[in-house]
Amino acid sequence: MSDAKIVFAWGSRKRSVARLRIKENGRGRIYINGLRPQEYFGREDLVLYALEPLKITGVEKSLDVVCKVEGGGKSGQAGAMRLALARALKDFDENLTEVLKKFRMLSRDPREKERMKYGRSKRRKSPQYSKR
Repeated sequence: MSDAKIVFAWGSRKRSVARLRIKENGRGRIYINGLRPQEYFGREDLVLYALEPLKITGVEKSLDVVCKVEGGGKSGQAGAMRLALARALKDFDENLTEVLKKFRMLSRDPREKERMKYGRSKRRKSPQYSKR
């Protein structure tokens, strides 16, 4: 059995949650819900966004990544995976923390959908005012 270091992490964005594990001494294989990133997300910009922590730390060819994402849409899932990946890299190697902090990858994006209010037709749009 190999003594490769394995690190688990999770991340969230909007309504999406990503649970992820990275393994050292890998060949750069990445799987999201059993699929390759391009097959899963279907858009190149989301793939680049989700895998950005690997690229800026320069370890994309030496680690294997397996990720399970649930909830929300593809954009939220990409953001959740990005945060999980950054957290896993921070736990994997403490020297990468400064780089990840510099690019603001260790903080969760707090933006959520605003709740629906009663008496309104949308989140903030009120019915037209009529004086008479």
